[in-house]
Amino acid sequence: MSIMLVNNDLYKKSSKTQKVRCEICANYCKIADGNFGVCRQHKNINGELFDMSYGLVSSLSPDPVEKKPLNHFLPGTFTYSIGGFGCNMTCRHCQNYTISQEYDYSRGIKVTPEAIVENALKYSCKSIAWTYNEPTIHLPFSKATSLLARRNDLKVIYVSNGYYSDKSLEEVLTFVDAFNIDLKGMSQDFYKKVCGADLSVVLDNLKRIYDEGKHLEITNLIINDYNDSIDEITQLCDFVVNELGPEVPLHFSRAFPYYKMNDISPTEPEILFKARQIAIEKGIKHVHLGNI
Repeated sequence: MSIMLVNNDLYKKSSKTQKVRCEICANYCKIADGNFGVCRQHKNINGELFDMSYGLVSSLSPDPVEKKPLNHFLPGTFTYSIGGFGCNMTCRHCQNYTISQEYDYSRGIKVTPEAIVENALKYSCKSIAWTYNEPTIHLPFSKATSLLARRNDLKVIYVSNGYYSDKSLEEVLTFVDAFNIDLKGMSQDFYKKVCGADLSVVLDNLKRIYDEGKHLEITNLIINDYNDSIDEITQLCDFVVNELGPEVPLHFSRAFPYYKMNDISPTEPEILFKARQIAIEKGIKHVHLGNI
């Protein structure tokens, strides 16, 4: 692993103890000396916050940009995908849990920003995409790499859960061109119990991303008996239309039994078709179905 001291504007030290308050994401973890935050990437060492996996990734691959999914940003081109380890949410249904929740650093790939940009250009990619796990928790590395990518005429994509702190989103907005945000549902209870997060933070950050004029697409993974009610799907569509705009593409995706939700059944295709119908009737211009 490569250890890097986190910029001191992204965490606060306690004047009385050796605890630090991480401000990289909306968890605002208060971390005791020798411990990690929720994401298990940032560690308090003697009252300083360190990124314990700087430049360590789980995967590197050129992909069609539509796979992110981004169907309306540089369509028909390839993006160079970079995945890391860890996450700032604890979703019980995580489709990538082997790199976000239960992982082994020994499987990691050591890479530099220069190598990532070189590879992206080698494969004739038009962008780089931080994806597969939550990119925000690797903010110093993703920022350094992204700024270099932009100097080489590459666009930058974040595939994210949207759980940013105010400070991290302010930084991310300076170097990211396009976002796909996973809006997991419209129930605070679902976010708390299933994802370990706060829905209101994600909704506020979506509005801020949209207001900044960034390209934005939204994905909603529909899970049987959890977030598949007609009422909740309608609420989500209303949020997109009323708080963002009907031109924001919306992706409904099918869930399968996985991780700590092995007891669910695959999402019924009929509910995805119904969700698409609701979205279209609400006026959303671009509606897509995934995993079906």
